Amino acid sequence: MKFKTVSQCTLEEVLKAWNKGFEGYFVEINMTTDMFLHRLVGEGLSSEHSIVVFDQDEPIAIVMNGFRTINGKKTAWNGGTGISPIYRGKGVSRILMEETLAIYERENVEIATLEAIKENQVAIALYEKYGYVISNQLLFLSGEYEAKVEYTKDLRVETIRPEQLPYLSFYQEDVPWQCSWHSVKQGEAKVFYNEENEALGYMLYRTVWDGKGEIERILLYQLALLENSNVELVPHFLASVTTSKVNITAVNLVSNNPATSYFLKNGLKVTTEQVQMKKLS
Repeated sequence: MKFKTVSQCTLEEVLKAWNKGFEGYFVEINMTTDMFLHRLVGEGLSSEHSIVVFDQDEPIAIVMNGFRTINGKKTAWNGGTGISPIYRGKGVSRILMEETLAIYERENVEIATLEAIKENQVAIALYEKYGYVISNQLLFLSGEYEAKVEYTKDLRVETIRPEQLPYLSFYQEDVPWQCSWHSVKQGEAKVFYNEENEALGYMLYRTVWDGKGEIERILLYQLALLENSNVELVPHFLASVTTSKVNITAVNLVSNNPATSYFLKNGLKVTTEQVQMKKLS
């Protein structure tokens, strides 16, 4: 077996490694060329530091890696590890992990992160063997929702660009990789204040519009209630986007976020459960 970086491979080889690698996986992640390239750029993945494993000339496995500075620390994200079905259980995962961690060491990574499907106990056990620990329980939620509130005058809403979020003193930067403002630059952000101009919380989201020019879905990446806030503000936050009945997909909400409990009590259902894992250098 031999390694190549993604940048050294053809797109056809990379796609084959990815799609075969996730064949029969817990969640189907089959990608077209356009989807793969969009993800590569949008999620800040590095073609020079992501690897494909070959058996002779056959691409059989892949690991996608990205790097960002978060809270002043160089952070790596394993954005997908896939192994072709006939090569699973033959030690390829160990080879991938060791090569990936060697890349992280060369790049002076201080924190390594990843997410794993909660049911994938084999993968979780492998990551734990190499020093990763579970830091959060994450939920994908989906369902129909209607913000039944009167818009309150004592709630001031400021709409900002996602790139402006890290400059807020109260912004919580340590979130799952795909929920970070870096990955949602085409989204929208809102910050909420009370009458005394004290921050109550913020949201990061994207809106999907239908053919009639109406909001069809809200993709919610962050909804943070600050210390002086409470869960009763959640419908007010969402009403600032729309008061119509709308589909909401919440991406990787931390299970102990008060907003998560609110959504589960108000019609949204869990579609996928993941664990967030971290490894300190």
